[in-house]
Amino acid sequence: MKLGEERIHVESCGSTQELIDPSMAEGTVAVTDVQTTGRGRFGRTWDAPPGSAVLASVLLKPPPDRPLPQLALVAGVAVADALEQLTGLAVQIKWPNDVMLRRTKVAGILAEAREGAVVLGIGVNVNQARAQLPERAGSLRTATGDEWDREAVLEAVLEALGTRYEQWREGGLDAVYDGLGARDFLRGRTVTVDGRTGVAELIDRNGRLRITVGHGDSVTVESGEVSYER
Repeated sequence: MKLGEERIHVESCGSTQELIDPSMAEGTVAVTDVQTTGRGRFGRTWDAPPGSAVLASVLLKPPPDRPLPQLALVAGVAVADALEQLTGLAVQIKWPNDVMLRRTKVAGILAEAREGAVVLGIGVNVNQARAQLPERAGSLRTATGDEWDREAVLEAVLEALGTRYEQWREGGLDAVYDGLGARDFLRGRTVTVDGRTGVAELIDRNGRLRITVGHGDSVTVESGEVSYER
């Protein structure tokens, strides 16, 4: 699917999520140079100096039989595809919605369901210097030493997302699992999810995180707040 044929661009806004309405055409993309109230999961803020990051939201209208929460992982796979193609470096996915490059978070996904549609917020750190980033975060610049054209990064992400979204529409998460399972950043790490600690086994084919707790017992987690031991 071709995404971004309908595009909204503003120099500044609270959040690109606010620029998208479910009545718009599927594939509509909203982009800004700076967000004043950008946010991630659980109401966290997403801050980036003006003109330093890709800040976009994409409107998708998936089939009603597809689990909408999986779209955060689908988008993560797409962003990883795009960044690997651009940088030539291995990219990983930290369940449920972060994209990691050289063990630092370079991108995050926020999926919000609205009236049967999903608005995918995508933030990619592109040209921030180390001093402009929070702890455990990175950018394409800090990972490669080079500055990047943000429009080229956005186009690569949208192209990859269009491909992965179409695969998911047709075949569910199984159809994109080739780009997910092998990139599992948490696998083998000690993690704590909503107060429960164990060792991450894998992201299963339903998009859940499976962890080993206690005496080898496994539990699967649908969603939650994850911390990990470095």
